Amino acid sequence: MVMDMTEAREAAVITEALTVIDEALAKMLNRELVSTEEVADLLLDVRVLLTTNASSTTQA
Repeated sequence: MVMDMTEAREAAVITEALTVIDEALAKMLNRELVSTEEVADLLLDVRVLLTTNASSTTQA
């Protein structure tokens, strides 16, 4: 089955979000304390990636 452009874009955004999460987790796992600000930044980064994709999908 061939993916259409929307499915390909969604897959790319999910992959990018997972990369952001994985990189942040790798950094955080090496530390005993993680600030609330760092966690909030990570969550906001992931939210932006996912909402940008959702809004571009609904506009298409």
